This record gives sequence, structure tokens and C-alpha cells, in this order.
Amino acid sequence: MVEQRPATGEPVRGEISSSHTRSRHVAARSSPRLLDQRKVFLGLTAEPDALGDFDRNEMIVARPFVVVRRGTWSSLADATQIDVDETTLDRLRGLGDPTSQEDVAEVYRPLTQLLHLYMANACQLRDDSNDFLRLKVRPTPFVIGVAGSVAVGKSTTSRLLQELLRRAPGSPRVDLVTTDGFLYSNDELERRGLADRKGFPESYNRRELLKFVVDVKSGVPRVEVPVYSHLIYDIDPTQTIVVESPDILIVEGLNVLQPARIEADGTSGPAVSDFFDFSVFVDADQTDIKRWFLERFMALRDTAFQDERSYFKQFTTLGEQEAWDVASNVWDTINGPNLRFNIAPTRDRATAIFHKGPDHSIETIAIRKV
Repeated sequence: MVEQRPATGEPVRGEISSSHTRSRHVAARSSPRLLDQRKVFLGLTAEPDALGDFDRNEMIVARPFVVVRRGTWSSLADATQIDVDETTLDRLRGLGDPTSQEDVAEVYRPLTQLLHLYMANACQLRDDSNDFLRLKVRPTPFVIGVAGSVAVGKSTTSRLLQELLRRAPGSPRVDLVTTDGFLYSNDELERRGLADRKGFPESYNRRELLKFVVDVKSGVPRVEVPVYSHLIYDIDPTQTIVVESPDILIVEGLNVLQPARIEADGTSGPAVSDFFDFSVFVDADQTDIKRWFLERFMALRDTAFQDERSYFKQFTTLGEQEAWDVASNVWDTINGPNLRFNIAPTRDRATAIFHKGPDHSIETIAIRKV
């Protein structure tokens, strides 16, 4: 079952210049310069497993990640003020997601500044590589992947990153695309025997999703994306999203960090994540995610599901316990297995991992060192 959702100031100072921000970027690799900058940002010395001025109880070096508790993570950022008013934040939040101004300042401000380091280095690497190869090619977008389970809050993370990054110097164009638009239609899922596996990797047109990311990353000036309607629970054939040469592209989805498939002949091609310059996995204990899913389902039952056009209108006539049991069964047979067997195993492929506590607050941040 694909995730269900209701139909729905001041610039941030960063280390990237306005001329770099208006450029498109190629993938950053772990250059010595970027590695040194990450060590400085994270408070690490050049010695392996050394923690600089931070208490070892606050920052744990777990190869290949540095795991930072929230208080220490917050202190890594400079004093940049982020002006996201409550009205904007309310628009960006998912149903039941308590992301606050405090979260923006303590979690997303440091992440945005770290992203600026990656983007600046990607831009420099692109320029140096082109000089070496004597190429004059069209700059391409910096691509960020955001992954995680249904109901974990990855959509809020994606929308908030989009809002903050577009406020950087030079006002970069930041587009956000969810992979829901690449799901097969309900009719096609029925034909393939996948109606009860919506959201699993095989329920997506992975070939078209990969083509989309490759086209954007290759500098194709205009790319159209299908639109998934959470109202009708299907692809809406009357709508498309147009992506036109963004500076930054955020790709959000359950399975965006999946490795490449192994074909019948033993070969494999590229994966979508091969074209990401940075990625975030939003994580939490599975018991908490299930509870958030059930609570959201019940809240939607009293709100968005009431729309006569909604596919889920059928669940509004059920009694409260009966509706709870239906949602619990959906989790136990579809969303839970998809998380355990497909989504969670991709967590360590991310550049950054946000781990949430039972109250939805981000408690630790893990950043890949290599």
C-alpha cells in the first residue's frame, strides 16, 4: 500500500556563493578537501575515531558513520537565522507530524549548512573535471534522495529541505518529485498480480523512474513526471509535473535507495541512487512507525477520507475498532513487510540518517564518513 496523505522571509546563509548556487552540479566524491571540511564541521580530528572537543557520549564514531546526538548536532551550525514562520511550517508538515521551529533550528539548519559544503565541492569537482577533460558541458542539478517508511515523516523532511534550500543566496531553483508518480496504475498492478503490493519495489515502473533521474542529471532541459493522486489512489492521467533545469532536485520515496536489480542473466545496470549527490534516510523503531501509521489512518478517516471522491471513503462507514483493525491488517501484511524486507535494509546506503524517538522528534543524526 502506498503512503496515504491528505490532498494538500529571510535567506539562509550558506558557504556556497550565489554563482555556484545558480550552477547545476555533478556528483561529489570524497575528495580530500571535502573530507577535511566534513571533519571540521563534525568536530573530528584527522586521527581515526578521535572526537575533537566533543564528549564521546555525545558523538559516537561507528564506521562508516559518525552518530551525533541532537544537542551536539545543533551546536555544529553557525548562528544563521532561519525565518520559517508558523504558517509556512504548518503547510510543510504532514498530518500528525509535530516538526517545530525548534526542530528547524536544531536539526535542519546544520543539515542545510552541511549540504552547502557538499554542493560547493560538487561544483568545484565538476569544474576541475571539465577543465581536465577540456569539456564545455551544461551544468546539471545537485540531486538529493530522501527515503524512509510510510508514516515516518520523510515527506515533511523533503518539503522542509526544499523550502530551506531555495532560500540560499542566489535563490536556487529547488524541485521536489515523489516516486509515487512512477507507480504502475491500479489496472496494471491488477494485471501483474501486484494489487496488494503497492509500494513494494516491483510496483514501480523502475525503468521510467531511472530514465527520469538520468535525464534530469544529464541536463535535459524539460522533463515531465506522472502524478499520483492520493485522492483516487491511482495515477492521474490528466496531470503531469514539469521539471525544468532545477539547480537542486529532491527525489522522495520509499525505495529510492534500492540497489540495482540483478537481471536473469546475472548482469545489473545503474540504480536511481547512483545519481544522488546526497541522501537522507528518516528512521525510527518499527513499533513507533506502525503506531504513527494507525493514528494517521484514523485521523484521515475523519478528514480527507470524507471526500466523496476519495478511494478511502469506504472506510468512513466502519466503526472505530473495525477501522483500526483494517489499518492494522494493512500494516501487518503490506507496509510492515515492505519496511522490513525492502526499505530498512537500504538505510546504511544513505549519506545521513535521522533517527526519531517515540514522539516523532529527531534524537540522533548519523553522517557517513566515507
